[in-house]
Amino acid sequence: MRWGPEIDALRIGCGWAPEDLGKPWLLVESTAGDSHPGSVHLAGLAGEAAVGARAAGLAAGRYYCTDMCDGIAQGTEAMSLSLASRELIAMAVELHMASGHFDGWVAVSGCDKAVPAHLLAAARLGRPAVFMPGGVMRTGGGDVTVDRLAELYARLKRGQISEAEYRSRALTAVPCAGACNFLGTAVTMQIMAEALGMAPPGSACCPTESPEHPGFARRSGELAAALIAGDVTPAQIVTPAALRNALVVHAAIGGSTNAMLHLPALAAELGLEFDWDDVRRINASVPWILNLRPSGEYTADLFWHAGGVPALMDGIRSYLDLGVLTVTGRTLGENLELWRRQTGPVAGARHLESFGLKADDIIRPVDRPMSRCGALSVLAGNLAPGMAVAKRSAVAPAMLSFEGRARVFDGQQAALAAALSGSVKPGDALVVRYEGPRASGMPEMFYLTAALAADEELNRSVALVTDGRFSGATRGPCVGHVSPEAAVGGPIAAVRDGDLIRINMEEGAIDLVGAAGKRLPPQEIPKLIDERLSGVSSPWQPPPRQGLLALYTRFAGPAERGARIEL
Repeated sequence: MRWGPEIDALRIGCGWAPEDLGKPWLLVESTAGDSHPGSVHLAGLAGEAAVGARAAGLAAGRYYCTDMCDGIAQGTEAMSLSLASRELIAMAVELHMASGHFDGWVAVSGCDKAVPAHLLAAARLGRPAVFMPGGVMRTGGGDVTVDRLAELYARLKRGQISEAEYRSRALTAVPCAGACNFLGTAVTMQIMAEALGMAPPGSACCPTESPEHPGFARRSGELAAALIAGDVTPAQIVTPAALRNALVVHAAIGGSTNAMLHLPALAAELGLEFDWDDVRRINASVPWILNLRPSGEYTADLFWHAGGVPALMDGIRSYLDLGVLTVTGRTLGENLELWRRQTGPVAGARHLESFGLKADDIIRPVDRPMSRCGALSVLAGNLAPGMAVAKRSAVAPAMLSFEGRARVFDGQQAALAAALSGSVKPGDALVVRYEGPRASGMPEMFYLTAALAADEELNRSVALVTDGRFSGATRGPCVGHVSPEAAVGGPIAAVRDGDLIRINMEEGAIDLVGAAGKRLPPQEIPKLIDERLSGVSSPWQPPPRQGLLALYTRFAGPAERGARIEL
């Protein structure tokens, strides 16, 4: 029930018609704004969603809370606000839904923290919701995508390319609006939203310049009307089976490790258990079949033309629960059958032919995969008693097992300076700590990982271990989300220069195995860690903070629960 004699008058003042007041009310919530290419076009999509909703008998109001751009924030203190922004955007939706007395909503977003924020809000609010993906930009000139720029920058700093060449590529890498056109976190999370059943089938990764994109937005408004009429909530769609389907799809696409923060957070909002052992089992059995950058060859717009998420899920349907409900009101299996009849795997064939490609060059058949196992490695051991994650699909086979000497850095800036100066040597295991959620807000380490990836010798011989996180564009043996983090006294805080660290992504193990360059008996390591941790005379203290970052670092939970604010 909506209270207050002022409500109708105030809605009329917003341009609503008197007949709208008795209809169900729909919030169209977007991250539209001039913040970055992934959000600059979203007001138009939000308008199309409202058109679809009104045609289906709803009254609609458009509200906005824009997101930040990780690319613009990279390398600055602002990057510490990135993960915290997920919480802020989710809270903004709470504010808008409650204060506007809406019956349901459509979420319109496309990038790294906005998509998971809207999914978290949908779970938290428990009202009918549809997610509308913001789509992807086209590829820049010379087949350059923005994920390549950090490597080019590292090559510039090493004197390997000229300033003119770097500048030319940089200014053409982002030619239009949309999410970055590679399998980073933004594209991964658009795919996850559709895989969970929360987005219109086929909508994830749609090129923003495609004439079909506005139609998906109008469809999202229509779908919301049906969900409101049936009182179908996200909890009925994002079930344990649907969450497992998303993990299967993540393994098959070679997705960003950041999804392993957002999906556990989503599970926690719904009161569901997130089973890390199941993540291990899924990635041990589901083949990686999506040939997208940075681990593969092609771009996300070509993935959409190859059939997108429906084609991929159809290809791995034997691994999926086809009986789960989706926002269409149909099951996943019914959606796939409809896709086969109405669209099918050859819909984008002509576009792909112009590139000399076929759909199965991009979405490989399961009998010709990129890898027989999934994208992710979940690790644990005496350095990560909680857990840690690595993107196995981005690691050369020879580096899946690694043992090296620790080079310890309390923060990523010193590690980046070492990587760019040439002081990082083959066999080093860079340990970057005090970058977890409670320490610094868990910023990405994109430049550091890109600097290592840009040096062919280091990419084959150096590992990175951190309680922070990485961009979805990461390549090479990088282990992140180490938990417990250093700021709460995790074992990573006990590591010293010259310690020996062993990583085995096949076995899912990460351990301290020696000190001062010498191996120690396994039974001595726990005692060594305990002695070092208990011997710290002055525990690490965070720098003074205010506002959002102070709130987030005070209340953020551990990485294995999604690093969400836990009050």
